[in-house]
Amino acid sequence: MTTASTSQVRQNYHQDPEAAINRQINLELYTSYLYLSMSYYFDLDDVALKNFAKYFLHQSHEEREHAEKLLKLQNQRGGRILLQDIKKPDCDDWESRLNAMECALHLEKNVNQSPLELHKLTHCLNEQPWGDFPGHQGSACMLGFPLPFL
Repeated sequence: MTTASTSQVRQNYHQDPEAAINRQINLELYTSYLYLSMSYYFDLDDVALKNFAKYFLHQSHEEREHAEKLLKLQNQRGGRILLQDIKKPDCDDWESRLNAMECALHLEKNVNQSPLELHKLTHCLNEQPWGDFPGHQGSACMLGFPLPFL
């Protein structure tokens, strides 16, 4: 069994933020997967709510983009990307628009809380995983996280 070598660009990158970013990547991918499920549910011919389908498809793409940006950040910091299984959505039949929107609200609260916890963790460790991201004020802004996150 071989062990992964340490990246040459890794410097002052604590394992806890690295692991937290890997968890955030999984959460972003799960959220994208769930929104994709919602989108194609509302696109069914017997449901036919095209604007809901379009909205959730857009949300799915946005969450996947967040995951991709975190993957890039992990590589730039010299961290190791450890992908996990993406959990199957608990629900495949969204029953109603209200049910789907309530689920989406709950999901967004969870997805938005995670970077806040990462920020607290990195602050305690004097880590700067968000650092200067090329062409952006900070990675948190680039990822679409709220400004108070910074």
